[in-house]
Amino acid sequence: MTLDELEIKCKNCTKCGLCEGRTNLVFGYGKKDADIMLIGEGPGENEDLQGKPFVGRSGALLDKFLASVDLSREKNVYIANMVKCRPPKNRDPKPEEQELCLNWLREQFKIIRPKIIVCVGRISAQKLIDPKFKVTQEHGQFIEKNGVLMMGTYHPAAILRNPNNKELAFQDWLALRDKIDELGIEI
Repeated sequence: MTLDELEIKCKNCTKCGLCEGRTNLVFGYGKKDADIMLIGEGPGENEDLQGKPFVGRSGALLDKFLASVDLSREKNVYIANMVKCRPPKNRDPKPEEQELCLNWLREQFKIIRPKIIVCVGRISAQKLIDPKFKVTQEHGQFIEKNGVLMMGTYHPAAILRNPNNKELAFQDWLALRDKIDELGIEI
């Protein structure tokens, strides 16, 4: 199965109530065989309107972080979310919504086969790395799960709310670049 075929199947998903309020499915975006995959929590209003993850102010900040380490969603990164439909009023996706949507993400992993997964924000880090993950304490640290390196970092929206964490987040992206170099991943 290809990502395009999986996306078509996902568009028909009605497993949870989030599908009822969506304008667009936000399946994912980027290089379809990327070695680096970023996972956010769920689409916000701008993402729902455009059908792409991380757009608007937080997306612009994420793109700056990516560019600072020679990455981009157009050429060498794939970006997805824990849930594919916007939670009402941009609330955090509920655990049961994440669970119902997790198989879509697992199928994306199987097709893309990333070497590194960056969990962007608390929600994805707690679901994919460790339920007790604390971004403020564990950001930028790599762990291996099922042969894939994973790291959690600050969500760009959280940085926009608290700019004091921008330098810490930037250090995470530098650590990612160093890990890419260490593994000899061509970007």
